[in-house]
Amino acid sequence: MNYREFIADRTRDCAVVAHRGIWRNAPENSLTAIQRAIVAGYDVVEIDIRRSADGGLFLLHDDTLERMAGLDQRPETLASSDLAVLRLRDRDGGERNAFTLERLPSLAEVFELTRGRIFLHLDVKDREVIPDVIALAKAMGVEHEVDFWAALKTEKDLNWIRKTILPHDALFLAKTRLNVPGAATQLALLHDLSPAVCEIYFDRLEELTAVKDLTRNTGMALWVNTLDSVACAGFTDTAALADPDAVWGRLIDAGISVIQTDEAAALKSYLAARRA
Repeated sequence: MNYREFIADRTRDCAVVAHRGIWRNAPENSLTAIQRAIVAGYDVVEIDIRRSADGGLFLLHDDTLERMAGLDQRPETLASSDLAVLRLRDRDGGERNAFTLERLPSLAEVFELTRGRIFLHLDVKDREVIPDVIALAKAMGVEHEVDFWAALKTEKDLNWIRKTILPHDALFLAKTRLNVPGAATQLALLHDLSPAVCEIYFDRLEELTAVKDLTRNTGMALWVNTLDSVACAGFTDTAALADPDAVWGRLIDAGISVIQTDEAAALKSYLAARRA
């Protein structure tokens, strides 16, 4: 089953997306963190992608290498050979975490590791880099195992998505906010595009009724982050650990079928108990 078929399967359970891999046991965005997400049996692993000065593609979330590699430089200013030898700090980095033997991984190394084993949510930090990422995914035969996301706020965004991403038949994930002044415009664009999956933001769970017809008529899946730093309406990982029914359970009952979390093991256990 490819990623698009997985997302479209209405009989599947809520998908578990491991944010930056299993980073509490290994450096975030590292090969070991990703491997542990595979071994744990999660559905998707989220990774962050940036480009080097000579066009190489590497995994890093921040604008600089300071937090994870102790180097106050942007990855875009360094050659691939310089990035490839950098050692990563453990867990989520910072001075409190020691350096490990893990190196900053290239995207090609990740594709080799994940091919046929887990789906990838690709958070490409500069959307102008997405064509290079698509080209590498196609060259390595994983284009049906990855997704790409972009904001969908304007007609310009819509046209860029249609021109840059959709012709390659890669799974596209739209990001739509129901809790901003321009929500009506974003909803209209979402209806126009009707993607297979939408990352949705809201202030009240009741706001999801605005996309009810779209999800019913097109099969569009809804994706929500319960990460503490970006969660909606208090539906956080921390709250879910205290009362999973009140967070993950309510989201699923409201039609959410993909959840990105830093507590993937707890969410997987909750889903198993909910099925039972």
